[in-house]
Amino acid sequence: MSVHSTDKEVEKTSDDSGSEINLYSFHEQRAGRLVIDPEEAKIEFGDTFTSKLKLTEDGTKILWPQPTDDPEDPQNWSDRRKTAQLIVVTLASVVPDFDSGIGIAGIFALAKQYDTTTGVINNLSSNWSIFLLGIGGVCAVMVMRKFGRLPVLFWSQVLALGFLIGCTFAPSLNTFAAFRCLTAFFATCPQVTGLFVVTDIYPFHLQARKFNIWTMGFIGSPFLSPFVFGFLVARTSWRWAYGIGSLYGLVVIVLIAFFMEETMYDRALNPVPQRPSTGMRYRIESLIGITGARMAKYRSSWYQIILSPLNLIWRPHLLAAVVFQGIFFGFSIGVNVTQAVFLGTPPPVGFGLKPFAISGSYATPIVAVIIGELVGRYLNDWIMEFSIRRNKGVHEAESRLWPCYLAILLYVCGFVVLGASFQNKLSLGAVIMGWGIAVASIMINTVAVYAYCTDCFPKNPGEMSALSSLARALGGFSVAYFQVPWASKYGALQTFGVEAAIVVGLFLLVVPTLQLKGRYLRERYST
Repeated sequence: MSVHSTDKEVEKTSDDSGSEINLYSFHEQRAGRLVIDPEEAKIEFGDTFTSKLKLTEDGTKILWPQPTDDPEDPQNWSDRRKTAQLIVVTLASVVPDFDSGIGIAGIFALAKQYDTTTGVINNLSSNWSIFLLGIGGVCAVMVMRKFGRLPVLFWSQVLALGFLIGCTFAPSLNTFAAFRCLTAFFATCPQVTGLFVVTDIYPFHLQARKFNIWTMGFIGSPFLSPFVFGFLVARTSWRWAYGIGSLYGLVVIVLIAFFMEETMYDRALNPVPQRPSTGMRYRIESLIGITGARMAKYRSSWYQIILSPLNLIWRPHLLAAVVFQGIFFGFSIGVNVTQAVFLGTPPPVGFGLKPFAISGSYATPIVAVIIGELVGRYLNDWIMEFSIRRNKGVHEAESRLWPCYLAILLYVCGFVVLGASFQNKLSLGAVIMGWGIAVASIMINTVAVYAYCTDCFPKNPGEMSALSSLARALGGFSVAYFQVPWASKYGALQTFGVEAAIVVGLFLLVVPTLQLKGRYLRERYST
């Protein structure tokens, strides 16, 4: 494959002290601490270095990563082209948990169809499919590091669709469970691809805002299918729900095929490898993986790729953030899985609601995710701008964690109200308020932790995303095993209260420590 130079003559430059600097990997070398204000850059690096930096259109911020002069660099794409990528990957990120949530809508129908209990359905299919969502993300990131984002995203969704169709026509419970687990393993790819795509195409100062949009897709998706299909399953077979879910998966595949582009750009290579083809041929070859296979020789070895997650997870600041986020998010996964059981089970454990009422209740978290997105969008931007001004034009990654304080307050409030509502049989309004507050807190906290980890490890957004996804799965897949029995024996208030207390304990151990010692940990344990 031929190579070309993309006007990278300033890739190697020097600051006023004579130190050699690579402009295109500088943000990775200074991970977690970026000079954003051009005036501060002049003080720290001198006029020679600063004069070569590209800025935003209004000239107030330095762009990180620094775009090359190549028009095919995704950082140079038009806003319209970038928005198309974000929309498609967000719609794709709905698929994994949307498919998983179809089983929640049909849990009572499935139990009746296969002559078993709702607990068996959850334990055999729901819980293990959630576990495999995490494992699938780690595997997907490894393949994407080698062959690119687009072909892995495309083929994973094709395979997921095939297995979801298998769920639709499964003749036995074991077959259904196997297909559901395989669907989860392959469908999870967009939940880790999104972080890759956002960091590939958007500069640092816009990333948290775009994370909000992408995370809204996969945080809200588990509630969409119970809300939509609960009404359907109440009137007809659960197989129709899986059939319609398959149609959504097909729509996503079509969108990926026609609108998604390869966002992986090997800016660290000098010179950057030239495209082996152009036009429609390049489009097709990129989609099916031929281009990725040709580019693989320029990228990390399989040995490096496989070890990369292990090389990251032991870093204290990442491990602490991932464990905190995993438990914080994990309990909410358990709530989503068991909520239909709590609402549909007769008193004294549940409310004994009919399927229509249960389905309607799932509008609550959908609205809460939207509220969380709006709060997070403006809160994260305001905190970033305020922190940069306070630090005289410098961004420190630890400032990303301030929204966690608001999130933990909302989380405790939501879980306690939810537990009290189930135990004391308060009004459904109380259930809705508690559930909604908890889900909004999860949206706010998830974006804050993702933004912090991405700032600390800009070279490894995929691995960081996969480890976070795995932590969520490990933190949540087992909750359905014990949540309902625990609440039945000791009361829902104790169940949800203890879960909230565990999260508060982790918060107190992790977030203030990272804000106080994060800079030392970043410098001491850098990649």
